[in-house]
Amino acid sequence: MTLIPLAFGLAAMVATLAGGLLALRLRHRIGLVLGLTAGIVVGVALFDLVPEALELAADRWPVRALMAFTALGLAGYMLLDRLLAKIPRAAAVSWRGDLGPAMLCLHSLMDGLGIGVAFQIDTAAGWMIALAVLTHDVADGVNTVSLSLAARSEAAARRWLVLNGVAPMLGVIIGLAISIPSTMLAPLMALFAGIFLYIGACELVPRSQSLDPRLRTGLGTIAGIVLMLAVTHFAH
Repeated sequence: MTLIPLAFGLAAMVATLAGGLLALRLRHRIGLVLGLTAGIVVGVALFDLVPEALELAADRWPVRALMAFTALGLAGYMLLDRLLAKIPRAAAVSWRGDLGPAMLCLHSLMDGLGIGVAFQIDTAAGWMIALAVLTHDVADGVNTVSLSLAARSEAAARRWLVLNGVAPMLGVIIGLAISIPSTMLAPLMALFAGIFLYIGACELVPRSQSLDPRLRTGLGTIAGIVLMLAVTHFAH
């Protein structure tokens, strides 16, 4: 029984790495890629994380409480970003450049954790969550590389891609090894939704427009949102 979630963790790792390698091949069009990435990140928040948080909450968390966690994620990430901007410039550039990819890796870890915990609770739920995770893991790889290329370098993008690839497998192992209160998964998903909304709307959209101010970049963002709507609809 343990082999099934581990196989999903391996598949998630391969999908993430494939998405990241695709983004590296398209790095000469980084403005357009960032526009698409912005839409994907916002789409993940709106169509994947928030609905998943609501489903996991059941009767244990009211909707307003989950929305408060979403607001907390957005505000907390914004505050951290502003605080990092106050430290000496060289260090600030480094830390802020790594902040977005680090959050994406943490999200991938939570994806794997969700798979491991779900399989502990119920096999059918485990399959549903694992399939939902797999549908957007390619996008996770694209997002990680795009953020790193925009803020840092190709070498940094490759390092973060490897970390993001390993994260879901590590999450599955942790989820199978320890007992996580299922009541905490919903607020954590809502928290990540807020973080992703900030990264997509407040970081990636302005950055993509500054690199490529043409209309196609905005259309790329809309395409990313529509893509995640379609992907999550298919997954569920």
